Amino acid sequence: MIDRGSPVPSVGVKLVSADGATDTTSDAILGTGLVAFFAVPGAFTPTCHVNHLPGFVANEAKLRAAGVERIVCATVNDHHVVKAWAEVSGALGKIDFIADGNAELAEALGLMKDFSASGMGLRYARSAMLIRDGIVGAVFVEDAPGVNASGAPAILMALEAAYN
Repeated sequence: MIDRGSPVPSVGVKLVSADGATDTTSDAILGTGLVAFFAVPGAFTPTCHVNHLPGFVANEAKLRAAGVERIVCATVNDHHVVKAWAEVSGALGKIDFIADGNAELAEALGLMKDFSASGMGLRYARSAMLIRDGIVGAVFVEDAPGVNASGAPAILMALEAAYN
């Protein structure tokens, strides 16, 4: 797993934003300013859709007030599914999304988790990071089901403690 102080890897991904989907690299998305990055096992999956993403949407203004310049969500889904999820959730335009369809960024970050037993294959472990200018400042990985360590409230507390 990526450690505090490590640079974010450069992996080809699709950026899904209000402007559409574009081919880019993870370091281009995560490498400038203070970024609140969170990763979910899958778009539209119950915990991701009902608990994890909505917390970041609801706390967008607070995160920005705390100095976050970009909020980014990554998931191992194709960019069509990710765009539909962003639109339905009301997150498009507030949060940028990384469609990591082949789990290459998940693997490069050391955050890949095998969900094959539930028919989902390789996905992200539910997690979050604070990244400043491409360097990981903090990593939060859930050690049990649910959203606690990687949710927006935990990120806000970490921002208050470490970055203010």
